[in-house]
Amino acid sequence: MQSMPTVAEKRRTFRALHQQGCFVIPNPWDIGTARYLQHLGYKALASTSAGFAFAEGYADNAITRDMALAHLRELVAATDVPVNADFEGGFADAPEGVAESVTLAVATGVAGLSIEDSTGDKDNPLYAFDLSVARIRAARAAIDQAGGEVMLTARSEGFLVGRPDIDETIRRLKAFAAAGADCLYAPGLRTRELIGQVINAVAPKPVNIIMSGPLGITVAELAALGTRRISVGSALSRVAWGAFIRAAKQIADEGRFDAFADGAPHQELNAFFRDDMKKRPQ
Repeated sequence: MQSMPTVAEKRRTFRALHQQGCFVIPNPWDIGTARYLQHLGYKALASTSAGFAFAEGYADNAITRDMALAHLRELVAATDVPVNADFEGGFADAPEGVAESVTLAVATGVAGLSIEDSTGDKDNPLYAFDLSVARIRAARAAIDQAGGEVMLTARSEGFLVGRPDIDETIRRLKAFAAAGADCLYAPGLRTRELIGQVINAVAPKPVNIIMSGPLGITVAELAALGTRRISVGSALSRVAWGAFIRAAKQIADEGRFDAFADGAPHQELNAFFRDDMKKRPQ
């Protein structure tokens, strides 16, 4: 049994992945899905706040900071590859609170973490520009104080929260880069044109693009646009939920079990986890 890479080694690996090329960083929501994705050869993984929340019986953005931190510790301990934390808005409004949360997240062993500029307030869905920048600056300072190895991804959420202004999104991303973000991310971009515009505007900073739906864009096409990192958010968890809901509703509504035909075979899953258990540190 090989020993797991150290936290420092995982962080160095994660930084190196952002130096060139394009990689997919899928989003597991528990140990089983994380171990299976690692088995498929993905070089890094990212948590999904929504996927984890649904599994725990919570709405997205409703889990507590302690829940998120415990989940991150669990994922980091269970995997050999770097883990990036979907850390929502840092579980605080003020920069000082963001810094405190980031310090705690770094202590879980994650290789990277993201901070959003959305507020959760429908009337004012984005933090004011200056406050948004201050929050990223505070996250950067917290990481630097802890050693500086963790990659900071700054997210601008305008296209997700009803403010689809590409100029404002780019203005925020550029300011976040100047405030110390290592990677930039504007979820909700749904066309090649918008994706390319963002990537070109913030170059040479690496950009994460999320593929959370069937947009007809391939990994190769995203790479050709200059994408450095591709995540899928809660999409994999929603695929699982979709199959579960369809099967459960079929039983309740029709008294039939046909949907079980699409399930993964018990023997296949059991064999994978039996073999996988032997590879884990004891």
